[in-house]
Amino acid sequence: MSTLPSTEKPRKQPPSVYTVILILAMLFMLVAVIAMYVELGRWAPDYYRTNSAQPGAMLVPVNSSATFA
Repeated sequence: MSTLPSTEKPRKQPPSVYTVILILAMLFMLVAVIAMYVELGRWAPDYYRTNSAQPGAMLVPVNSSATFA
């Protein structure tokens, strides 16, 4: 075994199977987020536009002359 420094460049290790799975999972999650954004635009285009929203509650006028016991 030599103690002299080598003149060869160290080779880069190939990515392990876990690194490839991690990259694929990130890619699929990105595709899923984009698909959900597209579906939100198709099914609820005015979801975030609340200026034209109508309340679901019914307004009942209160008689000011009524007394409560």
